[in-house]
Amino acid sequence: MPPSPPADPAILEHLPDPVMVVEGRGGDEPVDPRITFANAAARELFQLTPNARLITAIRHPRVLAAVEASLFDAAEREVAYDAVGAQDRHWLALSRPLGEGRALLILRDQTDARRSERLRADFLANASHELRTPLASLSGFIETLRGHARDDPAAREHFLTIMHGQAERMARLIDDLLSLSRIELNEHIAPSGTVDLAGATADVISALAPQIAERSVRVEFTPPTEPASVEGDRDQIVQVLQNLVANAVKYTPVGGTMSVEITHGLTLEAAMAGRSEGAGRQSLLTPDRQGAERYIAVRVSDPGPGIARQHLPRLSERFYRAPGQKSGAAAGTGLGLAIVKHIMNRHRGGLAVESAEGAGSAFTVYFPAP
Repeated sequence: MPPSPPADPAILEHLPDPVMVVEGRGGDEPVDPRITFANAAARELFQLTPNARLITAIRHPRVLAAVEASLFDAAEREVAYDAVGAQDRHWLALSRPLGEGRALLILRDQTDARRSERLRADFLANASHELRTPLASLSGFIETLRGHARDDPAAREHFLTIMHGQAERMARLIDDLLSLSRIELNEHIAPSGTVDLAGATADVISALAPQIAERSVRVEFTPPTEPASVEGDRDQIVQVLQNLVANAVKYTPVGGTMSVEITHGLTLEAAMAGRSEGAGRQSLLTPDRQGAERYIAVRVSDPGPGIARQHLPRLSERFYRAPGQKSGAAAGTGLGLAIVKHIMNRHRGGLAVESAEGAGSAFTVYFPAP
């Protein structure tokens, strides 16, 4: 007669981690280990049948060896392993002896922790690279100024101008890194307050007036006739609009025309829909379909060089810049759209891009209507 499961299996039944009791002895003889108890999480994960063989659920040899060590040697074991499937998952298997030829096997999903660690490592590597470039440039020019350019006023002025630009680039990068960190810290907290999108857009266009005038760009923006208020954090929404409008100004040809428009009463499908036939379309952030029934969208478009279709899915990645955006007067920190995406996620909204090479780009953010 197989031993009974734990005294109160209901406790294990409701644990989020897969938990199994494995039997590995018939009388005094070792037998093929079988699962005599599995909680709901384990049954759902492995689609277990009653008294199933352990090897039908887990085939990883180190995990099987750990369970056997607990069954036959009363040893405790921990094994990290990867399960390959439709989605790769990383598990920590904990095996504990229960006596009488039984062992307790607990699986803890480490996928999110491993992914976060990898993202953090990638982030630090990218941030270090981005900071090292202007630092190397500054060091080189300082060395030049201390050498043969020391007594050359024209060269000195030229190098100091470049150094000033590199220092400003580092300052922008640090500001964006701090901003992104603050946004991610509070991303799970729903914003409070009411924001007039039309007023915020007008304020952003006014604040960017020097850059707009410098490039002789014309901005088409007609405030909507009906209120365009959404629930949100005004400072963050202004930051979203400023990123999008500033980008459009940078990529609009000198003397060209860009546009900003606000649209009410859109369904989720309409807010995500494209307008330009033949252009690539990519949703960079899609809100929960169980959320709002209607959305208010802000679309910022420019007649610039556009972005090739294959680059669209990566635009909101940290430090990713499509070819043509990595250098020159239009160079940025590569964090602007990542910041936009995280702010829109906090506001339970969405972000989409539509673009084609040689035909300009349009970025749309949409907020749940009150």
